[in-house]
Amino acid sequence: MSIRRMASLISITLALLATLAAPVVFAQTIDAQRSSIKVTARQMNVPFDGNFRTFAANIAWDDAKPESSKASIEVDLASFDLGDPSFNEEARGKSFLDAAKFSRATFTSSSIRSVGGGHYEATGKLGIKGVTRDVTVPFSVKDEVGRRVFESTFPLKRLDYRIGEGEWSDTKTLANETTVHVRLVATSAR
Repeated sequence: MSIRRMASLISITLALLATLAAPVVFAQTIDAQRSSIKVTARQMNVPFDGNFRTFAANIAWDDAKPESSKASIEVDLASFDLGDPSFNEEARGKSFLDAAKFSRATFTSSSIRSVGGGHYEATGKLGIKGVTRDVTVPFSVKDEVGRRVFESTFPLKRLDYRIGEGEWSDTKTLANETTVHVRLVATSAR
C-alpha cells in the first residue's frame, strides 16, 4: 500500500471518527396540541388560571453539552384566554397585556446550565409589554413516549412588566406574584 493511499485512508477514518464524536444536537419541533403556557394569579387571594393559546418555540438541544443549547419562545399576547370573553378583553387591554400595542412576549436564552438530575436553568432576556429583564428560569427535560418534554414553573412579578396598571396596580386586589407554567412537548428533528 502506498503512503498516499494510507494517508487517504487515515484521513477518511479520522473524519468518520470526528463525525461520530460530534455532539448530538436536536432541533426541536414543538407539538402545539400537547404543549401549553399557563399563568396562575390571585385576585383577592382567590387563584385563577389563564392560558396562552398561540406560541412558538425554537430549541436547539445538545444532550452531550446542555450548556451549548439555545432556546427562544414567542407568545402571542392576544391569545390569552381566561375562559370568558369579557375577562379576555380586559386582560388583553391597555391596563394589562396591551396586546394591541405589544403583540408578543419573548424569551431568548443566553446560557443554560445543568443543576443535576435532568434539571437545568436557562438565563436570558424576558420581554413583555415593552419591558425586557434578565431572568433565570428553572426547567426539566425528560423523554415521554418518543417525545422530549421541557417543563418549567417559575414566579413572575407582573408589576415588573407593567401588567395591571392604574387601579389594578393595587396588590391587595390582584397579587403581584404570578406563577408561569410552561410545558413544551417536542419531537426531535436532526
